[in-house]
Amino acid sequence: MKKDLPENIVENVSIAVVLESSSPESKNWNVYVMNFKEQAIETVLVSSKGYGDKNGEAVKTSILRHAIGNIEPRDFAMIEIIDEQVFGLTNEYWLSYYIKGQIYDKKFIFVPESIVESNLIRIPILNKPGVMIG
Repeated sequence: MKKDLPENIVENVSIAVVLESSSPESKNWNVYVMNFKEQAIETVLVSSKGYGDKNGEAVKTSILRHAIGNIEPRDFAMIEIIDEQVFGLTNEYWLSYYIKGQIYDKKFIFVPESIVESNLIRIPILNKPGVMIG
């Protein structure tokens, strides 16, 4: 049960939606998990989903589950490709990982229309433009 899990605080781990490439016809975006810690995070799992309203109708995307494995200190791993069409929805990423046998988990939420050009920053480690939560 969730209530039986220790309340380990997730720190120095982020999720970022990153602009990989851009042309007049399209933009390519990927989602990454980044480990800013000085130690590896192990058995990284991420589930992702989108939900919200589009044109007055309730919309839900499929829930995707990603087994990432281990992420070394000050490193990153790609979670998934993301389509611009879902930027108008709430995009939720539930991250779980272990450090020394202890489980950590956190929900990262990109609210609708938060992934826009005015919110882009230079993402550390990747050195690319994107929107980061962490």
